[in-house]
Amino acid sequence: MPTQTLPTGDELPQLGFGTYALDGEETTDAVRTALEAGYTHIDTAEGYENEAEVGDAIADVDREELFLTSKVLPKHLGYDSLIQSCEASLDRLGTDYLDLYLIHWPNPAVSLRESLDAMETLVDRGLVRNVGVSNFTAYQLDCAQHISDVPIAVNQIEFHPWFQRPDLVEFCQEAGVVVEAAAPLARAEVFEDDLLQDLAETYDRSIPQIVVNWALQHDIVALPKSSSPSHIRENLDVFDWELDAEDLAAIDERDREYPVYDTLTRDWSNDTYGIPR
Repeated sequence: MPTQTLPTGDELPQLGFGTYALDGEETTDAVRTALEAGYTHIDTAEGYENEAEVGDAIADVDREELFLTSKVLPKHLGYDSLIQSCEASLDRLGTDYLDLYLIHWPNPAVSLRESLDAMETLVDRGLVRNVGVSNFTAYQLDCAQHISDVPIAVNQIEFHPWFQRPDLVEFCQEAGVVVEAAAPLARAEVFEDDLLQDLAETYDRSIPQIVVNWALQHDIVALPKSSSPSHIRENLDVFDWELDAEDLAAIDERDREYPVYDTLTRDWSNDTYGIPR
């Protein structure tokens, strides 16, 4: 599988298996299927509330052959809370370290410097190998890079044909920050796109394959999620073919600036992703 090289020299697989909204045994079964199919990059988060199930799935895997990511919630971005959250994630996942640990959402009520100091401590302790952020704007990322003593390796953002964010993607890539596509299929909403339907028929591929291939050709790390074994395997079959330049450009033109989750406002009272008053 193609990879992108992080500032530490670690290789990040270009395709990962996302676990958002997978629950219980469904999570364990899906991750096991993904690993058997050939995925080596698994993405989870404390906010997904399925780290223990991911841990069950990866228990018998050679840890050094796996790239494992988790994320810390915005309500836990204080120095001590962040370190405790990471330790708890490691315990649930049954591993000694994370290949990548992300700030899941920025929290304007907590000093970013404090959060990044905690991240540096985790790196120094060997609990985290690479540090990144998620859902950061260019402004927030630029600030993080300015004050962090450890490289910001990744910005995981909402990215799909209807929400392409070219300015943010360009800023990240020029700054040497890998862009990961959360919700690369817009949580299945892009399945209704006429162009994608036509391209799927033309290439004799599924719509998820078309969309993931498009993201990969833009040097975006894609994190598709599915609980269907056939779809999990199908989503991996994206590396031995490419979209023609004309079709690639046609998808580029589908941008609607339409987010499915990263809207301009937040529900700060949400039990999981909110922050205390």
